[in-house]
Amino acid sequence: MIRYLNGFIILLTTLCMSCSFPAMRRKSSGKRPRQAARKFFSGVKKKVALLTFFNESPAGGQDLGVTATEELRKELSRTGEFIVDPMAKKLFGSSKEIYAGGGVKLVQLARKAKVAGLNFVIFGRVKDARIREKTDEIGVIRETKSYTESKVEIRLFDVNSNKEIFTDVIKGYADDSNYRFFQGSRESKLTYRRQLLRYAVRVAVRKSVPRIIDISTKLDWSGRVARILGNRIYLNSGRKSGLQISDILKVITEGQEIFDPETGALIGVSKGEVKGTIEVIDYFGPDGSIAILHSGGSVVEGDFVQLY
Repeated sequence: MIRYLNGFIILLTTLCMSCSFPAMRRKSSGKRPRQAARKFFSGVKKKVALLTFFNESPAGGQDLGVTATEELRKELSRTGEFIVDPMAKKLFGSSKEIYAGGGVKLVQLARKAKVAGLNFVIFGRVKDARIREKTDEIGVIRETKSYTESKVEIRLFDVNSNKEIFTDVIKGYADDSNYRFFQGSRESKLTYRRQLLRYAVRVAVRKSVPRIIDISTKLDWSGRVARILGNRIYLNSGRKSGLQISDILKVITEGQEIFDPETGALIGVSKGEVKGTIEVIDYFGPDGSIAILHSGGSVVEGDFVQLY
């Protein structure tokens, strides 16, 4: 009888507690609320020219330059915020050519890059790549510890302002240990070292992507008026670039290059004048869109457009 009475008291206590403290109700339909505002993303993808990196370290050969380039291409595409233009290398060449000319080629081709719809150029090099090993001194099967380091330099050139806006050297590390027969083949050792060097370069490249995104968000996206037929305005950016039907774009003239009167050096490019606005009404081709005049006037072929 006492046991049943104790059970009844516990049940009664539980019911009283549930009545005293009302249950919390989620207002987010099961979704976890964010503590901070989400980073703003316009939805429009910036078109990037990614030039083939080169390797100037004595280890790894040109394979490391290709590894850095392809890893960066993959990571940029994965973000969903960029379109890596596969034809851009025909316009600019390789990173090695840009370095050899001191970056002058980028400045000279900036206008052609604008016409092609590019927003910025990424180029760079593998400055250093090295591997050190520590192996047990005795035994038929010996443990080998490998310590790998890479230094990858990445640079960004803003096409709209016609100047380099970012440069950084990023380090990547890879440590590993394995057991080898004392009389292992030389080819297997070289293959193992190449794999570690590639991995260290990939690590450095991946670390650069958040910095590239941060810089990119501060740059204006721009497209171009490719053709005007009647009252329809054809743009060189469309569905693939992230433009949406009913988007309002401002039409601006091309900015003027400003030179230093003393040295003759290019200081930058002024902002163009706003001529009016247009509204996207349809798509055409793989990545084109059709717009109509929304306000203003005097829109001509070759004008540039930006998000309103």
